[in-house]
Amino acid sequence: MKPETAIIRIKNLRLRTFIGIKDDEINNQQDVIINVVIHYCADKARDSNNVEDALNYRTITKKIIALIENNRFSLLENLTSQTLAIASEHDWVEFASVEIDKPHALRFADSVSMELCYQKTQ
Repeated sequence: MKPETAIIRIKNLRLRTFIGIKDDEINNQQDVIINVVIHYCADKARDSNNVEDALNYRTITKKIIALIENNRFSLLENLTSQTLAIASEHDWVEFASVEIDKPHALRFADSVSMELCYQKTQ
């Protein structure tokens, strides 16, 4: 990792959405837990106090919330992919990963999760 790289971590963002393919999943919202990691070059932001020089994690989080709360998803893969697209959409993003947990998806497990990653190609 380059010394100018900053890492944003959005931890345990708890939301509710329609996720799944069974009738009860289609008809009832479920909890999901979102974790996002974003790497970006923070050269400008390190020497500045100007918000325009940094990646705005609040804006990213609001977009993720709107996506998840205002849509329905059959597959965890699709939900994770769309969330990753938001996390990695800014030109400054060099790497991003999104992990989404679906608590109580399996009877004897705390949760099932899906993780997808983005890596900028040079």
